[in-house]
Amino acid sequence: MSKSISNRAASLTRRDVVAGGAGLTFAFAFGGPMTGRPDAALAATDTAAKVIGGWVTIGTDNSITIAAPIAEMGQGANTSLPMIVAEELDADWSKVKPFVPPAVPGLYGNPQFRGIVYVVASRTTDGYWDKARVHGAQARRVLMQAAADKWGVALSELATEPSVVVHKPSNRRMSYGEIAQFATVPAEMPKVELAELKQPSEYRIIGNKAVKRFDIPAKTNGSAKYGIDVQVDGMLYATLLRSPLEGGEPEHVDAAALLKIPGVTQTIALTDAVAVVGTSVEAVFKARDALKVKWKGGATAGYDSEKSLGDYVKRARNLGEKGLSYRNAGDTGQAFAKAAKVVTADLTTDYVYHAQMEPMNVTAQVNAAGDGADIWIGTQGQTPVAGAAAGFLKTKPQNIKVHQQFLGGGFGRRAATDLPVYGLAIAKRVGKPVKLLWTREQDVQAAWMRPQTAHHLEAALDDQGNLMGWRHRIVGEAVTGYVQAARLEAAKGLDPLTLEGAEHLYAVDNLSVEYLREIHGTPLAAWRAIGSGPNKFAIESFIDEIARAQNMDPVAFRLKLLAKHPRGQKIVETVAKMANWGAKPAPDRALGFAYADIWRTPVAGAAEVSLDRNTGVIRVHRFWNAVNPGIVVNPDIVVQQSESNVVWGISQALKERVTIKDGAVQQSNFHDYQVLRMSEVPEIFTEIVNTNHHPTGIGEIVLPVVAPAVANAVYALTGKRLRHMPFTPERVKEALKA
Repeated sequence: MSKSISNRAASLTRRDVVAGGAGLTFAFAFGGPMTGRPDAALAATDTAAKVIGGWVTIGTDNSITIAAPIAEMGQGANTSLPMIVAEELDADWSKVKPFVPPAVPGLYGNPQFRGIVYVVASRTTDGYWDKARVHGAQARRVLMQAAADKWGVALSELATEPSVVVHKPSNRRMSYGEIAQFATVPAEMPKVELAELKQPSEYRIIGNKAVKRFDIPAKTNGSAKYGIDVQVDGMLYATLLRSPLEGGEPEHVDAAALLKIPGVTQTIALTDAVAVVGTSVEAVFKARDALKVKWKGGATAGYDSEKSLGDYVKRARNLGEKGLSYRNAGDTGQAFAKAAKVVTADLTTDYVYHAQMEPMNVTAQVNAAGDGADIWIGTQGQTPVAGAAAGFLKTKPQNIKVHQQFLGGGFGRRAATDLPVYGLAIAKRVGKPVKLLWTREQDVQAAWMRPQTAHHLEAALDDQGNLMGWRHRIVGEAVTGYVQAARLEAAKGLDPLTLEGAEHLYAVDNLSVEYLREIHGTPLAAWRAIGSGPNKFAIESFIDEIARAQNMDPVAFRLKLLAKHPRGQKIVETVAKMANWGAKPAPDRALGFAYADIWRTPVAGAAEVSLDRNTGVIRVHRFWNAVNPGIVVNPDIVVQQSESNVVWGISQALKERVTIKDGAVQQSNFHDYQVLRMSEVPEIFTEIVNTNHHPTGIGEIVLPVVAPAVANAVYALTGKRLRHMPFTPERVKEALKA
């Protein structure tokens, strides 16, 4: 069902500020135009044009609104960030609601991303932890100082209880709402040192399993507004016919007949696509299907991904071709020269697509002067969208107002800024707001993919079976080379996204990890867990193989290699106990194990599988996992994300693949780009090991251990290795013959 929203100008007047309602907002001066207005009340001020809503607003009715600047895409960010602030604010959680603030860099940005508003790589809690706590503590300090001044007592005599300031010597109490009636916000917020913040033993909101997510009611009753729901007064609809080859251009467009279709208003030739514009979705989709375009050029012309992958393997094996050094320690050559035994393996992975449920979309409007715009979108990065829009319109990012919507799946795809620029190009041409719809078929066939990879691994063992040398050569395209070529150049060709997860914490004195880049012109993007998906599949499958080659238990082998990492050992031991590792499994079933340390979060998983040898179909029956993300803000969210990771991991392991023939993607929707179905989801068991370490990521952490755990279980069941992910039935049957 469509929802209507007002098409209001981006400016904010003094009257808007005053009309916001009574209350106290902790606001900050910002030396530039406002990019939006929070839903919470703003304090009246003589410098309204320079004031933006801060992190906390206290209403005179005791209501509390707390900023949740990061896109909510199912990871629970619009609950967890307010929880962190509320903890230090000492708020009554039952009075708290979140609001989406304007995407002002610095104030609302993630310190781990140079202060921009952006969410990828499980960096929300990790990045905002200190910042959010300090904002909460500062707001509490201001409330206490206001009460101290009112009562004429020293600040040191005051304490707080949930949403109440208390003066115990006189037994006086004052609610935050009462204080909001008279308090003023200082020109400069009080300084709060990290050492002054609460200790974990003092938390009453953080770590509470009873905290429910704010986004769930709207998502279950249908009131949640996603990008695809947006309606703007007077808007038109548009869609694109894009070149089947990446970078192809329209040479000849036959569109005369399209204007006879009721509702079609015009076609627009763009650099690598043709847009169809009209008054209804049905009209533009019908016209797109009838559009005839002759294309020329294309960076992927002639490319065959399956043939190319075989070449990747040959290149990875060729030690004569030196790759770029990603990790290096000791003397690897000497270690292999002295080895009593050498174990080798070659593993490969296919391209994968994000397969988000909500099709890609954007609604855009360019102002009459052409130097400003409104963009309604579900995006992982409000700041990058504003930057891309400003670059296209040759204006300042402050002139772009990004209206953040819920995301119907992000996973890295909605970190890209391609759709907003297309939408602006069309809206600018037609002079009206335009909703651009990009169907799943279009997005698959123009897929921004995680690249296919090949891995050659070698392990040097001494006569006692100790791991004395490690060599890992990775062949694949550079995601950063597609999305940020300058960044790849600055990194001297080492792609931080493709190589993510190629590092490990296993004890080995002599180690070499090399990268050999491929270039095919394919569009690339980070995919959930980024490079850790393929890289940990290779590493953890190989660790299992090394252990088995010595007739050593794979769990015991990992514990030995993690002797200097007690958090890692604890996670391995936890999962081994959960899965009853070492006990005889049920008939025709077997267990496989994997461990990883992703973004400083130790994780381990064990899979119980069976195999139909006639069909080659693997079935995962149960999966156990444990994580240690340090301080846990909301345990329920950790469990939810872990379960989601297991589902994604199995889907990646068994089904998901994109193939390219003659430069064009062959898949188009869920019928030929297979994903895991609900009937195939196993029982999932998650345990959280909570410690007082700085909180780290969870949204993508479990996924990388799933595929190797499944592959290792199949080996335990059959004695055959699965070395090409996904493990399709055809590949499984082929492996059984080997």
